[in-house]
Amino acid sequence: MSNERPRTLAPYLSPAGAWALALGTSLGWGSVVITSNTYLSQAGPLGSVLGIVFGALIMLVISRNYAYLMNCYPEAGGAYAFLRDTFGYDHGFLTAWFLALTYLAIFWANATALPLFARYFLGALFRFGYLYQIFGYDVYLGEVLLSVAAILLFILTATKGKRIIQALMIGMVCFFSLAIIICFAAAFLLKPGDITPYFVPETKAISQIVRIAVISPWAFIGFENISHATEEFRFPHNRIFRVLVVSVITTAVLYILVTLLSVTAYPPEYESWLAYIRDLGNLGGIKALPAFYAADAYLGSFGILLLMLALLALIFTSLFGNSLALSRLFYAMAKDEILPKQFSDLTDKGIPANAFFLVAGLSVLIPLVGRTAVGWIVDVTTVGAILIYGMVSAAARKMANVREDRVERITGMAGLVIMIGFGIYLFVPNLFGESSMATESYFLFVVWGVIGFLFFRRILQHDRQKRFGQSIIVWIGLLSMILFVSLVWMSQATLEVTHSAMVNVQDYYVHAGIDTEQTEIFWEQMERIRRTNVRSILMVVALFATSLGVLLSNFALISKRAKESERELGIARNLANTDQLTGVKSKHAYAEKETAVDQKIAAGEVEPFAVVVCDVNGLKVVNDTLGHKAGDAYIRSACRMICELFQHSPVYRIGGDEFVAYLAGRDYENREALLKELHELSVAHIASKEVVVSGGMSAYLPGKDTSMHQAFERADALMYEEKKLLKSLGAPART
Repeated sequence: MSNERPRTLAPYLSPAGAWALALGTSLGWGSVVITSNTYLSQAGPLGSVLGIVFGALIMLVISRNYAYLMNCYPEAGGAYAFLRDTFGYDHGFLTAWFLALTYLAIFWANATALPLFARYFLGALFRFGYLYQIFGYDVYLGEVLLSVAAILLFILTATKGKRIIQALMIGMVCFFSLAIIICFAAAFLLKPGDITPYFVPETKAISQIVRIAVISPWAFIGFENISHATEEFRFPHNRIFRVLVVSVITTAVLYILVTLLSVTAYPPEYESWLAYIRDLGNLGGIKALPAFYAADAYLGSFGILLLMLALLALIFTSLFGNSLALSRLFYAMAKDEILPKQFSDLTDKGIPANAFFLVAGLSVLIPLVGRTAVGWIVDVTTVGAILIYGMVSAAARKMANVREDRVERITGMAGLVIMIGFGIYLFVPNLFGESSMATESYFLFVVWGVIGFLFFRRILQHDRQKRFGQSIIVWIGLLSMILFVSLVWMSQATLEVTHSAMVNVQDYYVHAGIDTEQTEIFWEQMERIRRTNVRSILMVVALFATSLGVLLSNFALISKRAKESERELGIARNLANTDQLTGVKSKHAYAEKETAVDQKIAAGEVEPFAVVVCDVNGLKVVNDTLGHKAGDAYIRSACRMICELFQHSPVYRIGGDEFVAYLAGRDYENREALLKELHELSVAHIASKEVVVSGGMSAYLPGKDTSMHQAFERADALMYEEKKLLKSLGAPART
């Protein structure tokens, strides 16, 4: 038995496992503790329910786009792989950069939620070893150790086996779903209290619904987690969309049940659920958690225990789900050399353990920054999710145009337009209402973007294959976003300082004995400042967008002229390097490639590669019986067959019926499977009387080969062995 470690991720995930992974990742601490409170305070029970429903419908559109791309690109990396293969490596990196922050932020949020869980249900058990206060949050050594221990425990568990995690995810997801349903059913069977008003009275109902729908990317983020495990499905990929639909609907139903449960009971000292929700900041214990207070009111201590265990299960599934997604994302990025290569190594169980350890390394210090700062980072995930879903929709739209798939053209464009609208809503605060993001979150978005530029600089320095830096539009777009969000951040910071100053001045006059009604002018002026601020931002955005449009137009014109000049100068070289019959690279191009590879071998800089030598069986028979025109068509058919198999590798025609493919990267890693596919396809073609191609492959042997030709000679010899085998099976041969 071979002890060689697997090179690819092995299938293990069932439909139930995929559903549990999607649902368990999209729900977490916030779905019970934060979301119901936030939704209710902004939109009331009916506004929240309608907002969640509209948000779910939007996520179904995004689900369609994800399912489509997962069928087109069934490999690890999710949105990163989609954008890389559709638009190029620059788009892929930008997507991966914000995807990593989004999943990391949710992972951090749930890891640091464990101390909060302990505060609510275990009292001061872990509140020992006071360290400091940061952003108004008290940091204790005991709580830091609890979060760090949880991070390490979950990461270590995830590296032990895939099927263990799948079983745990299915069990915990089923448990918390059932627990929430039981508590909700108990509330409505035992005559819930008055849940009016259905909307928050201060604003229009429609604006409340929109407000909830707009944050649906934050509420549902994680359902697309399974896109990172596409290689690991052990069920047909055409069932992916159904799995996503069920997970989105289940997520929406559970959000609705928790939200409605939270308004069915409230302490007797409050006149309504609204007064209760608005006073949560002054409460502690069970009273500070509306869903738990309702569970206690209807089911007593059993209800509290049931919901408490459900909350723990929600935290655990989120930790597992996000760490799994991050490990596959880092694995895919390492394979493309964005991250160090060792993060793509697999254990003997086919698990990217080093990628998991990278997640732990990026997380163990986070508990030291305090829960307040983590909350600001989590706010950024709303922006990250909108950006990611928008880019995935654009990729689906582009692929659908190529493949002429009408439904995905529509869903791709719909998803893109909706996410652009959501982005405007978030990035232009106070235009439609008060900002739903903290001022600090805008600043953190800018910081992450700047770090992305710096990290990309490092990638460019080590990019030997020159895959990155090809799309200047991506980086102009990111720079524009950073500048614009910086403007929003400064504007919001100014408004906050102004508001604070107004409050201080009002307090001063109130203490001086002036009637509070006479200080209303302060708030009239504050509203005037806010409106002026919005107009100024819109003006700057319009001017900047116009300038950027002109800049991009000029750049496109200059690029077009440069390409025309380059095309004219390089026409002779292209003719020499292109085989005129097939359109692939020529014998002259192969000679240049051989020279370049030999130089790298001599310098010790060559990357792993393999050479595949292919020969077309029976060309002479076709030429002699059907004529040379048919022979040329036969050669072109063979070329298409070779190119479709080795689609990530350059193919050269080096003789009348002889081709060579140079395998590196993904094709190199999958070389054995690809050669087997070539053999099986040729065997099938013997019976169907289609083109038959003999292939032989040999990999470069470091320390032994001194030239590329040595690998070629071994591959050539193996090709002739394959030709004999195919001939014995009935393949046409020279006469």
